Amino acid sequence: MADKDPEIVGTHSLIQKLHHLITKVSKTDSTVLITGESGTGKELVARKIHELSGRNDQPFVAVNCGTIPGDLLESEMFGHQKGSFTGAVGHRPGMFQLAHKGTMFLDEIGEMNPMMQVKLLRVLQDKEIRPVGADMPFRVDVRVIAATNKDLSAEVEAGRFREDLYYRLQVVPIPIPPLRERRSDIPTLIEHFLERHNDNRPYPISISEEAMVLLWEYDWPGNIRELENVIERLVILSDSPVVRPDALPANIRSFLSEKKIPRPKLAEEGMDLNAAVEEFENRIIDEALRRTKGNKQAAARLLGLKRTTLVAKLRRKRDADYQMPHSYNY
Repeated sequence: MADKDPEIVGTHSLIQKLHHLITKVSKTDSTVLITGESGTGKELVARKIHELSGRNDQPFVAVNCGTIPGDLLESEMFGHQKGSFTGAVGHRPGMFQLAHKGTMFLDEIGEMNPMMQVKLLRVLQDKEIRPVGADMPFRVDVRVIAATNKDLSAEVEAGRFREDLYYRLQVVPIPIPPLRERRSDIPTLIEHFLERHNDNRPYPISISEEAMVLLWEYDWPGNIRELENVIERLVILSDSPVVRPDALPANIRSFLSEKKIPRPKLAEEGMDLNAAVEEFENRIIDEALRRTKGNKQAAARLLGLKRTTLVAKLRRKRDADYQMPHSYNY
């Protein structure tokens, strides 16, 4: 079984699409490549796929390819026989053996060295592994889910990642949007993390509306992981039941002043008026959604728009910022 019940929090349209794609993919044994910035929840998505799959009563084994030294990764992945190298005092099963009948999650797959890329490709093709020092391979039944925060197509172009392995891994590509592209989920995520971390408090901590404005506007380069860490820190350190702006980290407090609504100027060489108007409109829409805590009906009233008009503008903005693969554009 997976170590914990995975929960993907949010109601943004991009997250709804992600849920739909996860549900479809979980019904198959196809190899999946999850892409996204650090902290977006790639392992959470992998665990959710496993939980919804027919393998959910079997092991979910996670391996971070970027934290295991290259000379040890083969032994960790495939196991070794006694005496196969100095220090191998006995037989040791590898991660693929431990994941037999279940799911193997290979995080930071872009960090895997070229030798291991070849060996992993053989596993995906032949469904067999050969432990270090073993004479014969043996079959394994493992569903592989890989993840990376790198652009693997660029890594292929640069010669750092095998093209054939890349196509083997991305049978089903699942991109995860960064938090800044689904800001309307920020209040929901904050409440989720407050509920989780308030359990250890003598009294619950809440976020003031003024502080919520700053948390909404901040771009969260560390994504959901950074947001949870900030909320946990606020819960631990707050001397008041309500967190106000002066209690927020300095980088979040100063961010809004650096992110004012743009005031485009007509340069000597001219300007793209349509792009400037669109940027200004997007910022005003973001402000309306922030004030209404993501309520589209209320935001539309603030903007003097029909709800359907606002939804159409948000859809165009979303499609411009973030594209799902064409084959999953439902």
